[in-house]
Amino acid sequence: MLPIYQAFAQVMQPDVLMIVIGAAAYGLMIGSIPGLSATMGTALLVPLTFFLDPIPAIGAIVAATSTAIFAGDIPGALLRIPGTPASAAYTDEAYKMRERGKVELALGVNLVCSTIGGLVGVAILIIAAPQIARFSLGFSSYEYFFLALLGLSSAILVSKGSAVKGVLSLCIGLLLSTIGIDVVMGIKRFTFGDGELIGGISIIPVLIGMFAITEILRKCASPGKAPETPPLHIGPATREVFSTIWKYKGGVLRSSTLGSVIGALPGAGADIAAWIAFALSKKLSRTPEKFGTGHPEGIVSASSANNAALSGAYVPSLVFGIPGDTITAILIGVLLMKGITPGPMVFVMDAGLVNAIFAVFILANVLMLPLGFAAILMSRRLLSIPQNILFPIILLFCVVGAFAANNTLFDVWVLLILGIIAFVLEENEYPLAPMILALILGPLIEENFMKSTIKADGQLIEFFMRPIAGTLGGLTLLVWAVMIGLALRRRYARPAPAN
Repeated sequence: MLPIYQAFAQVMQPDVLMIVIGAAAYGLMIGSIPGLSATMGTALLVPLTFFLDPIPAIGAIVAATSTAIFAGDIPGALLRIPGTPASAAYTDEAYKMRERGKVELALGVNLVCSTIGGLVGVAILIIAAPQIARFSLGFSSYEYFFLALLGLSSAILVSKGSAVKGVLSLCIGLLLSTIGIDVVMGIKRFTFGDGELIGGISIIPVLIGMFAITEILRKCASPGKAPETPPLHIGPATREVFSTIWKYKGGVLRSSTLGSVIGALPGAGADIAAWIAFALSKKLSRTPEKFGTGHPEGIVSASSANNAALSGAYVPSLVFGIPGDTITAILIGVLLMKGITPGPMVFVMDAGLVNAIFAVFILANVLMLPLGFAAILMSRRLLSIPQNILFPIILLFCVVGAFAANNTLFDVWVLLILGIIAFVLEENEYPLAPMILALILGPLIEENFMKSTIKADGQLIEFFMRPIAGTLGGLTLLVWAVMIGLALRRRYARPAPAN
């Protein structure tokens, strides 16, 4: 393979560099608008790649997606509306920090940890790509089933309040995930004769509705002045950001590595990496009681993991031609369009291109610091807009984003209905995080459970016979046992009511 510095020489050509910078700025814009996800932004770039050479074409996709994942944190922290699904795991935490006047710290930590996570992910991608890809290729339906169950277990861990309400919220999400055609048996379920429901419930309008519509309804129910935030003090804010990251440096490294590994598992993606990293951070924290009150520890871990997962998703895509997520599926299509077939031989036949991808990843993450800081400064202008003007504009963007997900008015109704349902649930202290994660992981659990049951001929012991599946299954059962034990201990530790 050609040395990495030769790849940098190709990427730093003026035309390629301008395309990468432009794509990075485009990603910041897409990610900061609720409803316009990184996947959607990538898809919109594909027509432009027809006219570009392979390196600038792939560079545009890599740069746009890297910055879009961070940009999703901006509306999450300022308005409690995640710009991308990968930001949903810690939106509540970041918004609580904004209410405490710590919005600069929240966004600064998001930005720097996203950069660190992305660079760690690239390092792992460069050094260990064949090994991680080989490991993920060994996963069967048994392993994916237990991995998804672990993800659902993490939803209960990160939920606040009653565990029973968390489980009920999770069940609602699982119920919504069963709408549509069973991917294994091909049976229609809960469609009620409506053709729009055959394809199931799209996650984009659901996410927008659960976060944006609930926030708008909450403001309408109790109108008031937005919480004041202090003016931006660059020096003190910067020092506090780096001191916070240094305090939780172990979480940054752990979550960056974890995100890279999860990203390398086909179908996992940055959103699942963020949820699992956030849950693990709370589990290992010395102060778990601070989570949910505007505590930066979970944000440090989750924002490191989701950007690292972007790099990890390129491992199976480049080495075996297996897309790690929807974004890399689009990338594989672009490569094939350019006459390049992903697989083991691409490291031999197109070594310069592979190194160029590595170089673009490094460049995009480095560019994210100055561009992201500029985006933070510009985004603060949102706070000076009167709420009676700001929230109708947000609602307009939400409706446009929901419609653009599948170009159907049905998704706008999904946005409004689930937004109202989520508002009612949240007003009654039902956490939304388990519901969202169940909706994302439900199809993965069902599909792999059905496949595994068919292969095992109904013998559930077969689920534990493979070494990796048995380990994941044992961890899942252990997590369940710990959660049940903690719930029982809390129940019986309550003092008896006074007579």
